[in-house]
Amino acid sequence: MCLAVPGRVVDIGERDGTRMATVDFGGVVKEVCLEYLPDLQVGEYAIVHVGFALQRLDEASAKQTLELFAELGMLQEEFADPWELAAAEAGGPAWPFEDGPAASPAGAGAVQEAERQ
Repeated sequence: MCLAVPGRVVDIGERDGTRMATVDFGGVVKEVCLEYLPDLQVGEYAIVHVGFALQRLDEASAKQTLELFAELGMLQEEFADPWELAAAEAGGPAWPFEDGPAASPAGAGAVQEAERQ
């Protein structure tokens, strides 16, 4: 799912001639393009979709939306690493190559062979 999420601008700069911001989405920080909102300032909130700030938003509405998204687990779904999400759902380690015999490609093959027997 790809949401439009409210975030607070914490820093503004330029990259390759494009106005960019560091935006805090309730604890998750991402880089965002400000070309659609060129007058957005540090401390203001905006609705961000696929890396673009699209609309200015008041602080109360932004915080209310972020709280609702957090309650529903939508922020984690939107921003979390796909490997971590899959591992959490399966109850395993965050990265499949951290522990155990599957730590190397040869080990993974050995595990699969042992499971077949």
